[in-house]
Amino acid sequence: MKKTLYSLMLNDEVVREVDALAHRLGTNRSNLINEILAEYVNYTTPERRINDVLSAIQELMLPSGDLVPFFAPHSYSLSLKSSLEYKYRPTIKYEVELYKGSGDSIGALSVLFRTQSPALIDGMTDFFRLWKSIEDAHLSPMLNAKVEYALYDGKFVRTIIVPDRSCTSDELASSLAEYIRLFDKMMKGWLTGRYDAHAIEAAYYSYLTNSGIHF
Repeated sequence: MKKTLYSLMLNDEVVREVDALAHRLGTNRSNLINEILAEYVNYTTPERRINDVLSAIQELMLPSGDLVPFFAPHSYSLSLKSSLEYKYRPTIKYEVELYKGSGDSIGALSVLFRTQSPALIDGMTDFFRLWKSIEDAHLSPMLNAKVEYALYDGKFVRTIIVPDRSCTSDELASSLAEYIRLFDKMMKGWLTGRYDAHAIEAAYYSYLTNSGIHF
């Protein structure tokens, strides 16, 4: 969204209160005034939509217990911690980052893992490659843009494509939360041997056919 510099005459006491509130919220004067005015005229800014989506994901994840969310208001990313069903219970972290700008991608989902176990690294690498191949086969034909993937030391990244239809913040949050839950469940099942490639593909296909939003 384009921004332009404007001059405003404001009461000094009002500015002090605005600055104090901006500090408490972790933002700055300009952003806070922009949000206040946007809310007053009933306009949803990109920043507000990102905040609404990430806040909703946090609320949806809180009851589960398997994925522990952390989101700081007025930031553009949310993290979730999950424990693997593996010998010493290593943890992995999911990060959902959403972008303000326009383009084919509205954000990215990252999976961060730190382990010295070669067997675990190999297992997770095999799962990430399997997941990409499944999405290439079933999701890609449904999208108007290409999902980008990256895999390097300790990190798997997948872009989030603009949904194929207009959706509310709550709808997008619900779909992202459902996707992360499925990914987490399938990855844990793969690493423990509960799910093979056919079971994971079947679960993904079922999710895809029942989801109203594809990204």
